[in-house]
Amino acid sequence: MTDLAASSGNVFADLGIDQPEVHLAKASIAARIARLIHERELTQAQAAELLRIDQPKISALVRGRLSGFTLDRLLRFLTELDCDVEITVRPAKRKGHGHIAVAS
Repeated sequence: MTDLAASSGNVFADLGIDQPEVHLAKASIAARIARLIHERELTQAQAAELLRIDQPKISALVRGRLSGFTLDRLLRFLTELDCDVEITVRPAKRKGHGHIAVAS
């Protein structure tokens, strides 16, 4: 029988990956970008032209292969897709432990 553990809510943290909140934020933003591309019925070639990257990078992005993408670059893609991006900074709920979250 396999032991089960409760999730922390962040698969990257559960897997012990460095900077799990950054990885989760990137994944959330990439999912939003992929959804916008799908909703607009853009081909990968059209999305690549709009975002000024090549088609293989769009393919990687929509498949969740994000190692070549910074948060900054993903945020720029959102603005290119006519989204407003708002960043809010406030004191952490727990002292000594801030976090990053993406909300739609």
